[in-house]
Amino acid sequence: MSTFIRDYIEAQTLSRRKFLLASAAGMGAALAPMGMAGRANAALTDPAMAWSYRDRTNPYWNSIVSGGESFASSIGKDKGFMTHLINEGSSEKSLSDIKAFLSKTGGNCAIACDANDSPNARPVVEAVKAAGGYVSTIWNKTDDLHPWDFGDNYVSHMTWSDEGPAEQTARILFEAMGNKGGVVHLGGIAANNPAIERLNGLKNALKDFPDIELLDAQPADWDTQKANELMASFLTRYGDEIKGVHCANDTIAYGVLEALRAEGIEGMPVVSYDGNLQAVELVMKGDILCTVSTNPYWGGGITSALSYHAAIGTFKPSEEPPEHREFYGPTVLITKADAEEFRKTNLDATPTYDWTDFWGPGNGQIQYK
Repeated sequence: MSTFIRDYIEAQTLSRRKFLLASAAGMGAALAPMGMAGRANAALTDPAMAWSYRDRTNPYWNSIVSGGESFASSIGKDKGFMTHLINEGSSEKSLSDIKAFLSKTGGNCAIACDANDSPNARPVVEAVKAAGGYVSTIWNKTDDLHPWDFGDNYVSHMTWSDEGPAEQTARILFEAMGNKGGVVHLGGIAANNPAIERLNGLKNALKDFPDIELLDAQPADWDTQKANELMASFLTRYGDEIKGVHCANDTIAYGVLEALRAEGIEGMPVVSYDGNLQAVELVMKGDILCTVSTNPYWGGGITSALSYHAAIGTFKPSEEPPEHREFYGPTVLITKADAEEFRKTNLDATPTYDWTDFWGPGNGQIQYK
């Protein structure tokens, strides 16, 4: 195994520190108090743009925000036009930063947002609505929160149907384990919709494999270092009982692989999720069996596009059908057989999208159980 994983963990820590220092300097002005009068639902003039997300040092989120920057470029804005609201996994910081941005702009803004956990989506949306801004969300919201309950200001919500793809990765994992033995699952933040669905996908697959035992499933909070520590603890507790590892995302898998390397364990079957460049390369090498791409670049760009175009009046969200306000994004399973082609087509070259084709690659309206 290469030194990529160890180098990645070290670089991630250093980059995060640098980026947070830069973000803190840039957000200073946003914290200045200003009046926040409510707005009527009318088109805004040159609204400010922001992306509220977890951490750009994470390759997945870097791709998301790069898509947002691509959209900004398509309307003649430079990268600096879009404000980065980095919540570092804190729902409290997510809400606080969004409120500060609303105050700074007087509500003349279009926000793209992952609320970090599902309960935080409602206060975020309520704050944006009260200020007269526009927001489109991805991944996390509660099932009882819907854009159409907030007129035009809550433009849209996009998530991905993760249970099916996560079940596929689990079945690939079980076959590599010889259909028997113990498996461990390292998940995301416990309250995150994708973390819940990806664990459910694993559990769905287990129903057809009576000789596979789920030894443990714990949250690693989407974090490489936490995943590394959690996998080390699993190895201490379960030892040779572990025959395979089901990871909720790629950055978790990096920590798992480093923990295995530290114990001199080679060839342990590991599956992942997100389709980051580094993970696809590891699939090509055989260090990871498979991963799943959710096309984060398109997801980030189209979420920005939806909030911005709604804000300037290109379309009126309240006049759109439900499937245009809550919808699934695309997913692609990547195995060793197609990893090289996927990399050439989707990662080595910068994708080109029509950012006014708001729902083109989507996978239909979100369904609730």
